[in-house]
Amino acid sequence: MKKLIVLSMTLLLSLGFGFTSFADHHDEGDHSTATTMVDSNHAAHGDSTHATAVAHAEGHDAHGDHHLPPTWLVIPFVLLLLMIATGPLFFAHFWHKNYPIVAVALGALVVGYYIFVMHDTGSGIHALAEYIQFIALLAGLFMAAGGILIKVDKAGTPMVNVVLLIIGAVLANVIGTTGASMLLIRPFIRLNQDRVKAYHVMFFIFMVSNVGGSLTPIGDPPLFLGFLKGVPFAWTLTHNVVPWMFAITLLAILFFIFDSKNKSGDDVVSAEKTGKITIKGSKNFIWILLIIGAVFLDPNVFSWVPGIETVIHGQLIKISFVREAIMLSIACLSYYFADQSALKGNEFEFEPIKEVAFIFIGIFFTMIPALQLVGDFAKQNPELITTNALYWLTGALSGVLDNAPTYVNFLTAAVASKGGDVAVMSDVVHFSAATGYAEGTDSRVMLTAISVASVFFGAMTYIGNAPNFMVKSIAEQVGVTMPSFFSYIAKYSLIILLPILALVWFVFFYLGVIEALM
Repeated sequence: MKKLIVLSMTLLLSLGFGFTSFADHHDEGDHSTATTMVDSNHAAHGDSTHATAVAHAEGHDAHGDHHLPPTWLVIPFVLLLLMIATGPLFFAHFWHKNYPIVAVALGALVVGYYIFVMHDTGSGIHALAEYIQFIALLAGLFMAAGGILIKVDKAGTPMVNVVLLIIGAVLANVIGTTGASMLLIRPFIRLNQDRVKAYHVMFFIFMVSNVGGSLTPIGDPPLFLGFLKGVPFAWTLTHNVVPWMFAITLLAILFFIFDSKNKSGDDVVSAEKTGKITIKGSKNFIWILLIIGAVFLDPNVFSWVPGIETVIHGQLIKISFVREAIMLSIACLSYYFADQSALKGNEFEFEPIKEVAFIFIGIFFTMIPALQLVGDFAKQNPELITTNALYWLTGALSGVLDNAPTYVNFLTAAVASKGGDVAVMSDVVHFSAATGYAEGTDSRVMLTAISVASVFFGAMTYIGNAPNFMVKSIAEQVGVTMPSFFSYIAKYSLIILLPILALVWFVFFYLGVIEALM
C-alpha cells in the first residue's frame, strides 16, 4: 500500500513540476513573460488581439494553425494497433512481457519527433495532460468499484440478464461507463457462472461500457468534453434519448435470443436460489460519488480552480492537476480502507488497470498525428461536413482511435463549417441550439450524429473505449475465454453491432427522424 501511495504522489509531483518547467521553458523561448500573464479570461472569450500576439510569438497564425506532421508518422500508431491485435495470438509470451516497453517506446518516438524535429512541444503536453486526466479517472473508478462486492443469489436466466444489462446501461449515465462497467462486470459473470460465454461479455461491452452512457456528459468522455466546450448539460439527454432507446432495445432483444439458446447450466435448480442481493463494501459508493464530483473541477471552466497556465498552439489554457490529485488520492484511500473480504471476493488485482495504463499511453501519443491529419482534412473540405459524413467518419475513427479526441476533432470541423470556432464557448452554444444560421442542415442534427456515433461506435473494438479493455482483462482474469482483437471484430462487432449502428443511421439521420423530433 505504501508503494502505491508513493507511486501516485510521485506521479502527481512529477506532473506538476514537469508541466511547470515545460510551460516555463516554452514561454521563455517563444514569447515574453508579460504575454503569458495575460488573463485567461481573454482567451476564453476569444480576445483576438491576444490570440494574434501569442500566435505570432509561437510561429502560428491567428487561428492557431501549426505545421502538420508528415503522413508517415501515423505508422507507429498503426504498428501499435497491429501488435495489440496480433500479439496475444502469435507471440503471446513476448507481448505479455514487453507490451509496456513497446507502447511507451512507440509513443516516445512520435513525441520525440514533434519536439526535436517539428519543434512542437504543445502537442505532446496536450496529449500528456489528456492521458493523465484519462488514467486518473479510470484508476479511481477501477479501485473504488473493486472494493464493492455485489452478490445476486439467483440463477442467470435470459430475462434476469437482460434486466441487469438495461440497469447497467441506465447506471452508466450516472457514474459513467467505466464506473458502471467496473461495478457490474464481476456480478454479471458470477450470476452466469455455470453458463457464462464470451457473448455475455460482448453484449455487456456493447450495452453498459458504451451505448448505455450516451445520455449525460458524465456517461462517456466525449460527451463530457462537449459539455466543457459549451454543449448544455441536458442537451445529450433530450437529443440522444430516442436513438439510445432504439439501440438498447435492439441489443437487448438480440441478447435475449442468444442467451435463450444457451442451455449450459440448466441443471442448476432455481429453487435453491434465495434471490437475495447482498452488497459488501457499500461505503465505496461514497468514493465513486466523490470521483464523479471531482470530474467537474476544470480550471478552464471555473476560474477559482488552480491550473498550470501554458500556451498550446496559440491558445492560453490551464492544465488541470487538482482534479487528478483528488482522483488518485481517492483511488489510494478507497483501496486502503476497502473491505478486504470484498476485494478477495472480487479477486481484485492491479493487472487490468496496469494493462490499460501502458497500452493507452502509447495510443494517446501515437495517435497525435492521426487526429491532426484527420482534423485538418475536415477543415480544408467543409463541403464534406454533412450529417451522414459526420456520423460515419466519427464512428469509424471512434472504433480505432480514442473516441474522446475524435469527438472534439469532428465537433471542431462541424462548428467551423457553420462559421464558428470551437474554442469560443458562445459559438458552441449557438451550434447546439442551431441559432443564427442560414437555411441548411440543422446543426443540432450534426451534433447528435457526432455524439451518438462517438459513443456507440466505441464498442467496435477493444480499444475504442477504455472500459472495453478493462472488462476484457477482468473477464480473462476470472477464467472467461475472450475472443482476440480480430475475432471480436469479425464475430461480434461486424455481425451484431454494425447492423444496429447502420439502422440507427438509416432511421434517425437518413430518413430524418431526428430532425422531425426537434
